[in-house]
Amino acid sequence: MKKVITYGTFDLLHWGHINLLKRAKALGDYLIVAISSDEFNELKNKKAYHSFENRKMILESIRYVDEVIAENSWEQKKEDIIREGVDVFVMGDDWKGKFDELNEVCEVVYLPRTIGISTSKIKDDLLTVNNG
Repeated sequence: MKKVITYGTFDLLHWGHINLLKRAKALGDYLIVAISSDEFNELKNKKAYHSFENRKMILESIRYVDEVIAENSWEQKKEDIIREGVDVFVMGDDWKGKFDELNEVCEVVYLPRTIGISTSKIKDDLLTVNNG
């Protein structure tokens, strides 16, 4: 069985996330999604709208996702890949080159982002609507 893993906060879920998950799943048989814990988001100075447990529940309901685990630190990726027996590590191409060192333990793939959508865009649009 070919295992794939990807990482993210996956807070305000949108079609760009779904496209990423669908394309990641197509690279193997089993997709693991590691989502940032609330504590890790705090360390990154990132505020999620949904709690870790709610984001986990949402992702577990998506047909492309086989397993959801917590991401608690930047350094855990290599450990996760080895422990879970992962064959392919996937991230959006906005991270291109940032995780190339993981090539020593698995294949690293950077997928193009979906044009026209991002969580930042949604937040900006909501601010514009509410302040407009």
